[in-house]
Amino acid sequence: MKRIAACSFLYAFGVFAPTVFAAQAAGGQAAGSSGPQNTVKARPAMPSHTATDPALMHPAALKEKAPDVYDVRFKTTKGDFVVEVTRAWAPLAADRFYNLVKHGFFTNASFFRVVTGFVVQFGISADPQVSAAWDTATIKDDPVRGSNKVGFVTFAMGGPNTRTTQVFINLADNSSSLDRMGFAPFGQVTSGMDVVQKLYSGYGDLPEMGGRGPSEGALSKGGKPYVDKNFPMLDSIETATVISPAGEAPSGSAPAHKAASTGGASTP
Repeated sequence: MKRIAACSFLYAFGVFAPTVFAAQAAGGQAAGSSGPQNTVKARPAMPSHTATDPALMHPAALKEKAPDVYDVRFKTTKGDFVVEVTRAWAPLAADRFYNLVKHGFFTNASFFRVVTGFVVQFGISADPQVSAAWDTATIKDDPVRGSNKVGFVTFAMGGPNTRTTQVFINLADNSSSLDRMGFAPFGQVTSGMDVVQKLYSGYGDLPEMGGRGPSEGALSKGGKPYVDKNFPMLDSIETATVISPAGEAPSGSAPAHKAASTGGASTP
């Protein structure tokens, strides 16, 4: 598996947080990583029999153009949230996300990195074979037209043109650093940001960043069984579904913009 040096960012199959954020990430981890208490029971394991869409084994074939604006509902072990994607902000990212969602890539995937006051990260498949198939399925960079404010959704990367499947939601206003580093938001959480803020953060950051969370390499190779055995408190995605529009928006009509339920996000 291709490895990226530890000075890059946010794990995109081997992508780490930047050195400029080491102190911030460590601070966020300390604030929200007291660890599971003895009195807290691990959540029941989710069923693992969900069939994998065979199309996910062929990333190069999943090139459908996304609608101009579409919503995705995430049903998670903590509750539901909705992401509104605006293709004009980052077309390549919007198309990649659309195809991943349509073919069930995120089903049973864990929120494997939750750093309080920084980011929530997900996008490593629960199926190791799918992770392997997408390991080198990179897309080129989009220009940064948005801003990494609270609730905005962005692909992780480890340098130019390295985005694959990993995504993060900003838990704080990270725009002053991430925007200039080339991280292009493609959507925002428009409802359920309170759910995102409550995702389990007790393991803190990735072990490479001084936390007690999953190793990206081990998660990619071990999938859901690795998480269930070693990190039973992590929240995960039950389903992610495109809920609107069913196809391209009719000419002359665009879905109305919806403000995030917490009021933390704003239009780029």
